[in-house]
Amino acid sequence: MPELSPWAWISIAAVLGLLVGSFLNVVILRVPARMEAQWRQQAREVLSLPEEENALPPGIVREPSHCPNCKHPLAARDNIPLLGWLLLRGRCRYCKEPISIQYPLVELLSGILSAIVVWKFGPTWAAAAGLALTWTLIALSGIDFRTQYLPDQLTLPLLWLGLLLSLIGMFVQPGPAIIGAAAGYLSLWSVYWLFKLTTGKEGMGFGDFKLLAALGAWMGPTSLLPIVLLSSLVGAVMGGTLIALRKHDREVPMPFGPFIAMAGWIWFIAGNELMQAYMHLTGMR
Repeated sequence: MPELSPWAWISIAAVLGLLVGSFLNVVILRVPARMEAQWRQQAREVLSLPEEENALPPGIVREPSHCPNCKHPLAARDNIPLLGWLLLRGRCRYCKEPISIQYPLVELLSGILSAIVVWKFGPTWAAAAGLALTWTLIALSGIDFRTQYLPDQLTLPLLWLGLLLSLIGMFVQPGPAIIGAAAGYLSLWSVYWLFKLTTGKEGMGFGDFKLLAALGAWMGPTSLLPIVLLSSLVGAVMGGTLIALRKHDREVPMPFGPFIAMAGWIWFIAGNELMQAYMHLTGMR
């Protein structure tokens, strides 16, 4: 069997990323809905109210894809990543309602980032772990952007996976991974309480702490300051742009999770190169 060239592996990763991106759209839409339904169920139990019929929305795996408007099941050809949306011209085949641009964007983003991961690490176990990190960060970003939730169902497995990978020293050793996880959580936790005590408002959610802790477990404590600085810079630029264009009310909270995820992924892929460039520009050796 002939060996595949690096570009063949990159192409395979891109196609796989497109397919996974289609599934990530399901995760982004259905996980928050099921979380909220479970919270309502728990509240009804506490209040001794009868259970609701058909209280839980569709699950992630078993229920087939369907139009969110007319609920009609989608044909296989409509589920082809990117092509399905383009062939339908962004509208449901059955009810003609517009299909959110989120679907092709998530698929395209997943495909591109997956290709970059394999370009960086090659066909290795490190690339497989990097793909898991990438896909989880995309799902978390999409969920937080839509709902301002960062579900424990995704942040905590990401944290534990980073710690477990440190046992074989894939990206960092166990000591730095543990310190990175603790420092990542405590740093934003401290900022949260300092902001709340001085302003009486909550500046971020606990999910942000867990996400940064997970990134600390994957990349160690030295990654945390660059990730926080980079995420703050990106958040300030994007937030300021949206406010300037009047597409976001300055009084409405903006989720910070997507910026942490974006900065974490950039540092995971190019942290060493960025640090070397910074040291070169500042004359440090």
